[in-house]
Amino acid sequence: MMRLCTIVVMLLAASLVRPAAAASCSAYGSGIAFGEYVGATADITGTITVTCTSGTAYNIGLNAGNTPGATIVTRKMSGGTGGQNALLYQLFSDAARTINWGNSAGTNWVSGTGTGAAQTYTIYGRIPGRQNDPSGSYTDTITASVTGSFTTATAQFSVTATVAVGCTLAATDLNFGAYTGALINSTSVISVDCPPGLKYNLGLDAGTAPGATVTTRSMTGPGGASLGYMLFRDKRRSQNWGNTPGVDTISSSGDQSGRANLWPVYGQLPGGQNANPGAYIDTITATVYF
Repeated sequence: MMRLCTIVVMLLAASLVRPAAAASCSAYGSGIAFGEYVGATADITGTITVTCTSGTAYNIGLNAGNTPGATIVTRKMSGGTGGQNALLYQLFSDAARTINWGNSAGTNWVSGTGTGAAQTYTIYGRIPGRQNDPSGSYTDTITASVTGSFTTATAQFSVTATVAVGCTLAATDLNFGAYTGALINSTSVISVDCPPGLKYNLGLDAGTAPGATVTTRSMTGPGGASLGYMLFRDKRRSQNWGNTPGVDTISSSGDQSGRANLWPVYGQLPGGQNANPGAYIDTITATVYF
């Protein structure tokens, strides 16, 4: 008997598929050092560097910092005497400094897509001008958060500034003396001591009399009676001295030799006013804008 033996050969094929790499990101932030702040608007830049797996979508948010009362719109550095003072600053995502950089989804954070290599973004910082904070060192810490379909990556960086010694003011009283109904002119002097070369405007407010303006000042006397007077920037008494920089203030800069600038205040008490007998007084506040 003949037996047949059939051998069946089965070919098995398989392909090995490697699992996709898990998405991940890391971040690093450089410090933002404004340097010396003397009262003028100060602009500086910093960077945040993000490295994410290729193709990974991510968002970068910056928090409000760690100074009490700060928000992502009005951030604050703390410092000065006793560390209890606050210097306001801002962080933007555009060079024009019009787009605030915060941490709200789709509103004020910055988005990107990973390439597998480091990607660097510029942070545009600004300290607004005309802040009269005590001199000293100021600092804040910002936390950057990189979020997406992965474990959030964070990076912290410092924001620092040094407030330089600002301007000092002194003034003599302006005394019109006895008023008999005739016009009286009188002067006083304001001393302004600012750092050499620092540009400033010197303004005078409206005083303390109810309803007074920088063009209709008045002293208050017995029973609330008033006596009108004027303050001028020039000896001819033709240029009113008010409190709007570039309009009716004195514009100058700190003396290069370090000496104080002396500015006469030319006062005039118009004649023909009917006022009750007694003493009349007003208080003017001088302000240096820089």
